[in-house]
Amino acid sequence: MRNPFSKIVLSAACFGLALFAAARSASAADLGLMASPAAACPDIVFTCENGHHYSLCPIAVSAAGEIVTASLYSSSHGATHVRLVPMGVGYRYAGRGIWLDGFRENALINFGKHSQIACTITRP
Repeated sequence: MRNPFSKIVLSAACFGLALFAAARSASAADLGLMASPAAACPDIVFTCENGHHYSLCPIAVSAAGEIVTASLYSSSHGATHVRLVPMGVGYRYAGRGIWLDGFRENALINFGKHSQIACTITRP
């Protein structure tokens, strides 16, 4: 007779394998920013119309190289933790009181409802 603990371990292993397979198949549909797994900060810099530069420093990167979570650094707001929000086209990184919408190298950084800044991605 099998031990109940072994059934739990087997179930957890199967669940983990299923999650891994689902993540690998969904990676082609993701449209987030790309970074290498060992990316150094600042990997991505947004140069904006207001003359400021905002750095996006990866925290978690998917197996396909897409930034899943990051810190968005701004001079006046410090660092804000942002997370990739699935979109049909383009990308959105959202955090507390700030979100960033973009498509390819063009982006808009929103500091609340009425403060929007156009930016372009540059790689240092």
